[in-house]
Formats: sequence, C-alpha cells, structure tokens
Amino acid sequence: MSQGTLLTATQACAAQLVESETVMKQALRQAPVVHVDETGLYENGRRIWLHSASPQDMTFYFPHEKRGHAAMQAAEVLPAFQGIAVHDHWEAYQQFEQCEHAFCNAHHLRELQRAIDQDQAAWAEEMTTLFLDIKEQVDHAKAVGQTALSPDEITHFQTQYRGIVDQALQPSLMTPPATKPPTRGRQKQSKTKNLLDRFDRYQTETLRFMTDFRVPFDNNLAERDLRMIKVKQKISGTFRSPEGTRAFCRIRGFISTIKKQGKNVLEALTNTFKALPNTT
Repeated sequence: MSQGTLLTATQACAAQLVESETVMKQALRQAPVVHVDETGLYENGRRIWLHSASPQDMTFYFPHEKRGHAAMQAAEVLPAFQGIAVHDHWEAYQQFEQCEHAFCNAHHLRELQRAIDQDQAAWAEEMTTLFLDIKEQVDHAKAVGQTALSPDEITHFQTQYRGIVDQALQPSLMTPPATKPPTRGRQKQSKTKNLLDRFDRYQTETLRFMTDFRVPFDNNLAERDLRMIKVKQKISGTFRSPEGTRAFCRIRGFISTIKKQGKNVLEALTNTFKALPNTT
C-alpha cells in the first residue's frame, strides 16, 4: 500500500468522523465528570499542544498552537461544561468558573514527597498519610457498595486536613529578621510553601474525591489517554502538517472511544469507510 493511499484513507476517515466528533463534544459538555489534561507535541518541527477531555466512555483530542485558556476555549468543551473537571490544578483550568473542579492527588503525592525529601517538611509526611488513609476509606466504602462516607467520617478527615494546614502555616506568619536589604517586587516562594498555600486555598477541590464518589483520587484516566499519542510521537518524531495532526487526533479519539465502550474497533472503522460517498 503506497503512502498516497494511506494519506487519502486517513483524510477520508477524518472527514467522515467530523459529525461524530461534534456529537461527542456535545456529550462531553453534559457529562457529570470529565478528566482534562494537555501535553506537548511537535508539528513540522515546532512545538504545539494536545488537549484532551475524557469521561469514562469517551476520548476527545484537540491540537492547538497554545497551551492555555485560549486553546481550551477553542476546543469548545470547558466553556459550556457545568460538571466536575478533574485536572492537575493548573490555573488555566481554574478560569472556567461555571463548573466545579477536582485536583489530581497523584500529583499532590509526588509534590509532597519532594517536600519531604528536599525540605524535610514534617507536615508533608502527615498530609501524605492522611491522603492515603482517606483513599483507603473511600476505596473500602465503594467496595462494599456505599455511595458516600458518613458525615462523621467526612468531618473527621476535614478536621485533620485543616489541622495539618493551619499548623504548617504558623511559621509563615512570623517575619524573620532581615539579613539583607529587601529586593523590589514580589518575593519568590519555595515550592513547598506554594503547595501548602494551594492546600489552604483549595481544600474542597483537593478532597472532592472524598465527598463525591463520582470523582476519582487521581487524573490517571487523562494521562492514559495521552500516553498513546506520546508513543506515536516517539515513533514518528513530528507531525508534518496541521491537517495531518487534526486527522490523526480525530481518528485516534474515535478509536479510543470505541475501545472504552467495549465495541469492536475494526468493525467501527469498517462501517466508517462504508459510509463514505461513492466517488467512482
């Protein structure tokens, strides 16, 4: 099979899936929980960004030259989404205020480990233990068919969380003696202090997996959905054109969706080509 034949087939398949992608985006806007993430790609040697939006039964990919809010607007999912967006707490996602947010605690565990290893932060050890205790309790409750923790359990864990954060914040309220003239502008905080401030400000988003069982502990679903794209990138090195990037992402999103729904991928692709207009 020649490269020209493959290119023609790819373009035809992608064009045929435009309507399916439109329907998918409409369904995503109505989903109760959507995992979102982004990763870098290369297109004709330049860096672009691939955005993903994924509930349990669908995968939507959207390539864009930008990483932030403008790209998310162009993807046409988050601007109209009113469910719960699960992500890695990047501020660009936080700008969508019409929906609720849940943070990936797998990211938090890695950041807490860094705070323990590099800054010897005792509070980070306590928070790590608390996260794992809550996760264990939630996993057990789900396993025995419960749909929520008891109010007493939730209050107990929230109190522990608040105590760890408040105690850790105490040293930051003290002004250390000046050892050199202060520099102009905003003073840069340590990564550990930034993490602590995030826990202080976003307790609800951090612990949403505890209060709403529809929300998982982490954002692994989105990371898994991006993994195949990264594998493709390692093999090919770069996409050659915006049209090729969009075609690949649309077809790959369709295949991922079919697999998530437990359907036959080959049969679904065959039906897609059968639906093409006859040009002979």
